[in-house]
Amino acid sequence: MAVFYFDTSGIVKRYVREIGTSWVQNTADPLAGNLVYLARISSEVTSAVIRRQLGGSLSSAKAAAILFQFRHDMVAEYRIIEITPGVLSTAEVLAEAHGLRAYDAVQLAAAVELTTQRVANGLPPVTMVSADQELNAAAAAVGLQVEDPNQHP
Repeated sequence: MAVFYFDTSGIVKRYVREIGTSWVQNTADPLAGNLVYLARISSEVTSAVIRRQLGGSLSSAKAAAILFQFRHDMVAEYRIIEITPGVLSTAEVLAEAHGLRAYDAVQLAAAVELTTQRVANGLPPVTMVSADQELNAAAAAVGLQVEDPNQHP
């Protein structure tokens, strides 16, 4: 069983057809047997979907269906990392060290905390899944395993 931490740019591909969608769908499918973690702020998927709707690439009905499915999956399929004061403190350090946008720094901090906890408990680290090149570079710089779904067309 593999363990993955998806940021928003990675998990949105499960719901909106983009480069890497098939790989993300296969990886996040419960039948694959993988553990999938998201940060609580991954509800920013809502923003990504609505922006596509407003931009005309998704109909209102399709956007509503995607959001319904995502919200269901948040409860039923994903393990959620809460955003604690410790995560926010780490995010501040990461933002300063790597010039990350605020939410990207929080996503990375959540992945770092999860990996740290797992390794401390004798479990293998997680693989961070993101389509954001700056975030991926920062994640690799802090020693995380990184997978870019855009590399799986």
